[in-house]
Amino acid sequence: MPDFTFEDRLPPLTAGIDEAGRGPWAGPVVAGAAVFLTRDIDAFLLENLNDSKKISAKKREVLYEKLLEARDKGQMLIGIGQASAEEIDRLNILQATFLAMRRAVEKLPQKPAYAIVDGNQKPQNFLCECMTLVKGDARSYSVAAASIAAKVFRDRLMKELAGRYPYYGFEKNAGYGTKAHIDGLAGHGIINGVHRLSYRPIQEFLHRAA
Repeated sequence: MPDFTFEDRLPPLTAGIDEAGRGPWAGPVVAGAAVFLTRDIDAFLLENLNDSKKISAKKREVLYEKLLEARDKGQMLIGIGQASAEEIDRLNILQATFLAMRRAVEKLPQKPAYAIVDGNQKPQNFLCECMTLVKGDARSYSVAAASIAAKVFRDRLMKELAGRYPYYGFEKNAGYGTKAHIDGLAGHGIINGVHRLSYRPIQEFLHRAA
């Protein structure tokens, strides 16, 4: 379970950073940045923060609202950044993820002194000093908060896209390659600006359709 061990060893204004949406065939990649300004945080929030993938969608929504409440009370800072499907195609997914992380930090009301980035790949020429932390969303409260913020924000974006493009199941698959998504591609083709044209499954679909 996460705690404040890493944050307590680092400068006071340390951000946790995580992303959501590197694997899907459609939609943006989204990054979250979270800074706890105090340790006096809602007990339910701290007790339930964890890797967003280990938490049900319903519970993630509850925790996201708790994070926003803590932000509104001045207990923490939250920033969200994203990189579009077109940017993913142009830059590649890793560099687009770093771009989304940079944008998330830029959205914070205060520039952090340090950042803990989930995973083992360190952004180069970042906005502040940073370290990587494998499975950081299960080891650091800040990274776990960023993980949930990024995941819920992106899921909501994909549900909005589902309202505009109802044939791909985005509200359930968040852009991943499920049967509903594949059926949508077969029946309605790709959506320019939404599908990631550089991803092999989309390239293969375009090749078959040509």
